[in-house]
This record gives sequence, C-alpha cells and structure tokens, in this order.
Amino acid sequence: MQKFAGVAFYKQTPMLRLLLFLAAGIIVQQYTAIAVWYSFIGIAIAIIALALYTLFSISLQFKYSWITGAAIGILLLALGNLIGYKHSAENNKNWIGHQLSNLKAVNVIIKEPLIEKEKSYKAIATVQYALTKNTWSNSVGNIVLYFNKDSAKPFLSYGSQIIIYKPLQAISNSKNPGAFNYRQYALFQNIGAQVFLNPSNYELLYKTNSNPLAQWLNDSRLSILQIIKKYIPLKKEQGIAEALLIGYKNDLDRDVVQAYSNTGVVHIIAISGLHIAMIYGLLIAVFRPLGNKKTIRLIKAICTLFILWIFTCIAGNAPSILRSTIMFSGIIIGELFNKKMNTYNNLAASAFVILLFQPFSLWDVGFQLSYAAVLSISIFAKPIQHTIHFQNKLLQLIWELIAITLSAQILTFPIIVYHFHQFPTLFLFSNLLAVPLSAFILYCELALLIFSPFTSIATFIGTVAGNSISLLNNFIDKINTITLAQITGIQINLVQTFILFGCIAGIAYWLMHKNKRAFIFSLATVAIFYGLRSWDLFEKNNQQKLIVYNIPKHQAMDIIEGIKYQFIGDTILQQDGFLRNFHLQPARILHRTNYANRLNSISFQNNIISSSNKNIIVLQQNILATQVAQKIKVDAIIISKNPKLYISQIHSLFDCDYYIFDATNPLWKINKWKKDCDSLHLRHYSVPEQGAFEINL
Repeated sequence: MQKFAGVAFYKQTPMLRLLLFLAAGIIVQQYTAIAVWYSFIGIAIAIIALALYTLFSISLQFKYSWITGAAIGILLLALGNLIGYKHSAENNKNWIGHQLSNLKAVNVIIKEPLIEKEKSYKAIATVQYALTKNTWSNSVGNIVLYFNKDSAKPFLSYGSQIIIYKPLQAISNSKNPGAFNYRQYALFQNIGAQVFLNPSNYELLYKTNSNPLAQWLNDSRLSILQIIKKYIPLKKEQGIAEALLIGYKNDLDRDVVQAYSNTGVVHIIAISGLHIAMIYGLLIAVFRPLGNKKTIRLIKAICTLFILWIFTCIAGNAPSILRSTIMFSGIIIGELFNKKMNTYNNLAASAFVILLFQPFSLWDVGFQLSYAAVLSISIFAKPIQHTIHFQNKLLQLIWELIAITLSAQILTFPIIVYHFHQFPTLFLFSNLLAVPLSAFILYCELALLIFSPFTSIATFIGTVAGNSISLLNNFIDKINTITLAQITGIQINLVQTFILFGCIAGIAYWLMHKNKRAFIFSLATVAIFYGLRSWDLFEKNNQQKLIVYNIPKHQAMDIIEGIKYQFIGDTILQQDGFLRNFHLQPARILHRTNYANRLNSISFQNNIISSSNKNIIVLQQNILATQVAQKIKVDAIIISKNPKLYISQIHSLFDCDYYIFDATNPLWKINKWKKDCDSLHLRHYSVPEQGAFEINL
C-alpha cells in the first residue's frame, strides 16, 4: 500500500490535485449554470498570473511559489466549467431539443445497428438538418428511434440517412417519487427527443454517411456476436457471453441480471478493469517467450496497447473500461522507459483524461464504482492481506482473493447503497467462484474467436464456455434464493452518503496510523449519520399520503400510513417484478414503506379513500347524471380507466374543486376534461403530463 504520508504523497500525486480542480469546475457548471464568460475571465487571470510570476526573481519565486498552484487551480476550475458548458446540449442554440415545437421534418444519420426489442427495433441517430418554417437549417444532437415491429424489419444500418416527417417527442420523466431521472441521463448523452416510426413516417435516402473506423468497429462487434450466437446457442448463456466479452447487454435476461446484482457479482457482466486485467495478463504470458531486448520490448508495448485499445473501442468505451485501459497504458509506457507509476497518480490521470472528453462521466454510476473499487483495493487490500498469512500457496491465493474482494467493497458500499438501495450480504462467497470462473469463460470466448474458422474446435470451445456459463448462472441463482442474501430497501440521501465516506476515512486512518483524532472524527460522523437517519425515520413514521403514479396505461396508487402502504391498481404491476421494481419500488424505498394488509386510520372502500382529514373518490366507471338535494363533499376526485363521463356531470353531484386524471386515460380526453374544468373554475392535475400526484391525507 502506498501510504498517505503528507508532503510526500502530495508531491507524488500532482494529477490528483489537477483532477480535483477540473471536477469542481464541471460540478459548478452543472449545478449553477454559471455564465461562460466567467470561465474566460478565470483563464485570463490565471495566464496573466503565471506570466507575471516568471518575471519574478528567484527569491521572490520561492517566496510566492503558491501563486503557481493557485493560478493552475483557477485555470483548471475555469477549464472544467468551460468543458461542462460546451458539452451541455441545452447550451447549443441549434440543439434539436430547442426546435421541437416548429419542426416539420428532420434529417438524421443512424449511428448504430438496429437493436431488437420486444415490440420494436431501436437505434440512436444523429441529427444533421431540421426543417422549420419551410427552411432546412443545421441542427445538432441525438434522438432515439423506435421502428414498429408489426411491419418488416427496416432495411437500415449504421450510416443510413433518413428524413423523418413525424413530430418528435421530447424526452420526459415519469416524475414518480424516487424514480430514475431519464431526462437528465438523456441530456448527458446529448439526446433531445424520441420518435416511434412506421414505414410511412420516414424516407430512406440513397446516400449513406459513415465513418470508416466506426463502421469497422460495428462490423467487428456484429461478427463477434454472430460467432457467439452460433457456438453458444442457449439464450441466457448467450446474453452473459456477449456481456462478458464485449459489454453487449441487449440480449441479457432481466431475471439473470437481477440475480447477479443481488449477489454482488454484477461487475462480471459489466465490462470493467477486471476484463482488461485478464486480457493484459494473457498478453504478457503470450509475449513473454519473445525475450526482453529493447526492440522486442517496444514491439510488445505497441502490440499490447493496440490490442487493449481495439478491445476497448469494440466494447463501447464505457467509463469503467476506459479507466482501466488508460491506467494500463500508463503502466505499459512507464515500464517501457523503466519508470514506476504511482497508483494514485495514475488513477487520477485516467480520470482527468476521461473528464476532458466526457465530463458527465462524473454522474455515471459505472465511473463512480470503478474508481471507488480501484482506490479501495489500492488502499485496503495489502493491510487486509497482511492480517493473515498461510504457508499453503493455494490457501494464500484464496485469502488474497478474499482480501481484494473485501477491500473493493469498502469504498463502493456507500455508492451501491445510495444508487441501488441494497447490499449483497453474500458477495464474498459468490465472488470466490464467480470471479475465477468468469476469467475461465472469458479466456474460452477469446479462444472461440481465434478458432472460429475451425468448426469442430470452435464447437467444442463453445460447448465448454456455454456449460461454464450455465454453471455460473445456476450457482448465482442458488445464492440468490438464500434468505437474507441481500439487504434491500436501504434509503440514504447524498449528504448521508458523504458522511459515510467521512466515517470510512476516519476509521481507516485510525486503524492504519493509530491516530486518536481520526477515531474521534469517525465517532462524530457516526453520530451525525444516525442523527439524520433517526430524524428521517421519525418523519416517515408520521406520514399519511396518497401517491397516484405515472405509469402509462396502468392504474397505480399507494395509500401510505407511517411506514405501511396499501396498493390500489392493476395486479400486473404487483406480479411483474420488473414493472414493480422500476415504477413502484423506488417510491416505497424513498418513503421507507412495507406492505400491510390493513391500515389503522385510512381505509379504501367502495372506491372512496377516507382518512380523518380527507375523502377522495376514485371514479373508474361511467356515471349517470341525477339531481341531488345536496352535493356530496369530497376533497378530490381521481378519474381512472377512461370512463365515459363529463366534468359537468360530476360537478353536479359532488362538491369538489380538485380533479386528478391518471395515466390510464388518453391525452386527448384529458385535454377535453381540462378545458371543462377551466370553464367551471375547477383545479385539475394531469398525471401523464405533470408526473405522479401526491397529497397528504
């Protein structure tokens, strides 16, 4: 372990300091949208300060050496702010997302092969030109295309140019509590719209527009997928093989992915440093017999770098694999010149390079987990290994694997809990078999690619790889069925996450350096963490509310009392694990609720939700207008399942000034009801347009 020894560590990790300023600039831009001219002022001040510093005498330069650090810090802070501004799609006036209201047609280039989905084909396309007000003009950004599967598969591929005549739809969120922010994710990918197409909605142009290198990478990826499909025919095994080798996840089975996630081995099917390390180790073994002469070392370094970067590009350049490839590139170049790389400086340098070109990687979970895992292993693996030593080499090897697995969890734990609200308790046991077996499978797949021209050999290798994946899947399934294999429903916010990191840092520093202040600091962070959690739990125990979820074409409502809930809605949302986990579970975790057969002070009977403070009616069938002596007083009316009725009819029966239209109703009818509400001066809320509706009971 490289110890954090004050000044020595500071001098050995200059890239870490540069990274912190660059990342700070990106974060400031993302959350404050500070004007770009501030960045240019900062850059100018930094350059002037550095120029004036060079005019100082040697003694003055020594006395005011802090000026260079401050100037470089300001320079990188401004640079990060500028990079964040430039990569933010919404800051470009020609971005397609700004042109949707006046758009008549759009010319796009498909930038990837079509991906087959359950009911459609999907592709990402880059916008070239937009037709607005009868004039074609330059436009930028990406859009998501969905092609109807009812018709024949479109004759489209990477580089195809099409003109779309159908209006594009803006990317929006469900706005359900705790839900994934898909719009923000799309913005980070420069995606500004989506559209569902039939053959009559677009025109294929004769001319294609493709990049030769990108075309070769796409063709290579497709060739690899065809080899895997040919020699590993079973669907579940096929999906794991594709993800393990080149990070292709479109054929993965949802239940298999969930099982891998629950047992703490999902990193195996997410291309990461583990895969690059395996390939790097294999290349070292292959090139070792060539000797160690200077010319041979240069050739080996060039070949290794070439293979690693080609693999990285084919695998899609995900932040986690980019991190690993950049780090190994630094190691290879350092060894070529007999220079030993500082692990932390190398790690910071790789992050710095990635953020220069992909600043929004900071918000990518894979990026966060990748760097946290490597940093955690670098800091904690050796100290954990040194606690026990075995004379037996096999036992020592197993213990080293255990130490690496344990150390990787230390800094990734807060991130996993924050993003996924769960933690696999059996991660150590599952990784002991999964990691070595995945390495064997990866090498089998590499051998399969090499020997694919020889059918009999490739068939044998494919059978071995497929059976190994089946063994791995069955093992993971068994672990996943064990009671308490994972702790679920954990809810912590961003502040609590940083407090957890502070607690881990304090405990680690105390254990490594026997520092009493670090121990006191860690106790203080624990106290603050539990204080915040206790207050949150107190609030949640006293909550009473109704949530009407925004799930297209589905009725879904939760009545919440304290930490218990009752569900009203379509049974499929409870039976289908994916739909439940995607749409409903985030809100239930956010509110810390569990299912209850009955609630104490809130009831749902005869389509009426009643509490001590409110009465809410759920209207989901046609009603006939009748004369009543006195209107029935209710606090809100939820209209669901597209009934045939008029607002004036309801208004004649009920004394209610708040109408909620859920996602089971078509938009055209909701718009009609909204107009009726406006004419009667009634408040209204459209769940499909405005997101989930919440009301305290």
